[in-house]
Amino acid sequence: MRATRGSERPLSEVYRYSGLGCMFAAAVLVFMAGGWALDRWLGTLPVFTVLAALVGAALATVNVYRRLMGGDDA
Repeated sequence: MRATRGSERPLSEVYRYSGLGCMFAAAVLVFMAGGWALDRWLGTLPVFTVLAALVGAALATVNVYRRLMGGDDA
């Protein structure tokens, strides 16, 4: 079965949006891992883990918003 020209666009949008979701999740995980490492080093488990996860989620939200609004479509 051949793909028509109109069916290519929705699939590319699926890739774009799933990429944004993966980028969001990766940002939260990276920040959370950094907070966990800082907690282990300072012996303050789970203070920095939670704070870093919240900061990562906030920054990832801003990044996704900017990309969706076309400000940073690299």
